[in-house]
Amino acid sequence: MAGPTTAERGERQQESSGPPLVRRLGPRRLRTIIILALGATLLGAGAVWVLYGSQWLRVEHVSVSGTTVLTPRQVREAADVPVGAPLVSVDTDDITSRLVRGLTRIDKVEVVRSWPHGISLEVTERVPVLTVQKGGKFIEVDREGVRFATVAKAPEGVPALELTLSRTASSAAGLRRFGEDRLVREAVRVAGAVPAAVRRVTSTVKVVSYDDISLELRGGRTVAWGSGESSAAKGRTLSALMKAAPDAGHFDVSVPTAPASAAS
Repeated sequence: MAGPTTAERGERQQESSGPPLVRRLGPRRLRTIIILALGATLLGAGAVWVLYGSQWLRVEHVSVSGTTVLTPRQVREAADVPVGAPLVSVDTDDITSRLVRGLTRIDKVEVVRSWPHGISLEVTERVPVLTVQKGGKFIEVDREGVRFATVAKAPEGVPALELTLSRTASSAAGLRRFGEDRLVREAVRVAGAVPAAVRRVTSTVKVVSYDDISLELRGGRTVAWGSGESSAAKGRTLSALMKAAPDAGHFDVSVPTAPASAAS
C-alpha cells in the first residue's frame, strides 16, 4: 500500500503548525472572534461615554407631583437633585432619605428617572386625622399616630385630640402601663373607625384613660366609645344607633353588642 505523497505530508504539517487555538478554530474563525470582541469593547466604551461623559443624558429638570400642602418648590429644594449630573449616576435612595428627613409632612416618595433628562418626585403627604393644641398652635397627627407638623390654624374638618388624663390611682397605673404615645394611637384608632357622616361633625376626641375615650359632636351631642378595641364594630353600631334614635343627645357604644342612647 502506497504511503502519503509529499504534498499530503506538507498539508498535514501546515495544519499541525501554529498555536493550539489557531489549530482548533482555524484562522478565519479566530479573526471573526477577535473582530466581534473588539466591536463589543468599542460598543461598551461608547455606552459608558454616552451615560457618563456626554451631555446627552444629564439631569436638566426635576418635576414634582402629589403635593397638597407642600409646594413643588419646597420639595425640589429639600430633594437637592444634582442638576447637570449624569442621569444614571443620581442616587435615588439619597434623594428619598433627604426628602423624608427634611420634610416631615411627606409620608413616602418615589424618585423616578425620566429619561433622557428628568427626575420625577412622586410625593404622598401625611393626612391629619387629629390635632393637638399646644401654645396657641396645632400639632397635626396622622393615621399612625405620628405628630408630623405644627400649624397656626387647625385644618378644617379634623377633630381635636383632648388628653384629659385622670389622676386616680387606677388611671395613673394605666398611664404608666400604656404611656401617652399609646393613648394617642388609641385615639387615632378610634378617629379612623368613626363613620364618615359622624366624623364630619366630630369636634373632639377626648381621652381620659385607655378604656375611657369619647367623642364630642357639634350641637352638644356626645358618644361614649370606651377603649379603641373593637372600633370597627363600634363604628357600625353607632351608625345604626344614630339612625334609630336621631334625636338622642348621648350614645354609648362602649359595649357594641349592648348599645344605649339617651336624651342628653
